[in-house]
Amino acid sequence: MTRKAQRTSTDDDDIDDDKIRIDKWLWAARFFKTRNLAKQAIEGGKIHCDGQRVKASKEVVIGLELTIRQDLTEKIVIVKALSDQRRGAPEAALLYEETEASKQQREKQAADRKAGLANFIISDHKPNKKERRQIHRFQNIFEQDI
Repeated sequence: MTRKAQRTSTDDDDIDDDKIRIDKWLWAARFFKTRNLAKQAIEGGKIHCDGQRVKASKEVVIGLELTIRQDLTEKIVIVKALSDQRRGAPEAALLYEETEASKQQREKQAADRKAGLANFIISDHKPNKKERRQIHRFQNIFEQDI
């Protein structure tokens, strides 16, 4: 059998019955840019499986619920398909489904962050002596509470 024939016979990269390592699946599903970043997130406790911390060698199966924390967002996804190859974003999105509660919570958090930035006043000049004193008083209030 030639190499091309071998490739075409095993070209189906969506694995149905097999299991795949969680770090490899997170990379293939495009949650992380590299497998090393996925592994670091797993070791840092940012990935949970059914409420439990996982190891990078944990095997993913279809129907598994994963909680993925990245920056300020947290996604709860259900594994729909397995793949060990990284493809484009539209194909990677078919590997999982985000829960409705997770989507709503992320949208609410984004709206809260946006509202918080709306109240933040950015000055167009350097603070003068009076404004600097106010800033220092404000900072000292929080330092005394600690």
